[in-house]
Amino acid sequence: MAEIATIARPYAEALFKACADQPEGAARAALDWLDRLGAIAASPALLEIVGNPKITSEQLFGVVSGVAGDALPVLAQNFLRTVIDNGRVEALPEIAAQFRALVNRQRGSSDAVVYSAFAMDEAALAELGATLEKRFARKLNLSVQRDEALIGGIRVVVGDEVLDTSVKARLEQMKAALTA
Repeated sequence: MAEIATIARPYAEALFKACADQPEGAARAALDWLDRLGAIAASPALLEIVGNPKITSEQLFGVVSGVAGDALPVLAQNFLRTVIDNGRVEALPEIAAQFRALVNRQRGSSDAVVYSAFAMDEAALAELGATLEKRFARKLNLSVQRDEALIGGIRVVVGDEVLDTSVKARLEQMKAALTA
């Protein structure tokens, strides 16, 4: 995987610099469309098309931009054409991840995934976000995923840090203590 990361780094850095030259909010918009392009590039169906020698760069661009849906901004179109012309479509998910890390570093924030056994409303998520920001001592960009296997409670992943207050984790701790 180090090879893909090495390939993706210059693209992520170049896009980051290009967004710095754009009006305020360009990086946030780029996060949205780059995440979409990364998800599209990760699909097995697109990877089959990429590997087909009969497909031209222009046809591939048409397929990807068509699947992306909303009209891509000019910056996104130019970026996608560059990635396709250089044969680096497979690196788009990693480019998106590295670009997100650059934007987060600039903002002094981190992405956090909250795994919850139950759906969370906006008020509960806002309250949890404030508590977690104090706990991790930085601004967090929260996303929520349901995981019914937790039984109850939450599990929060911020980078390589994990805060697990789920019922499942507590039961596993009790099991370990009883069998020790």
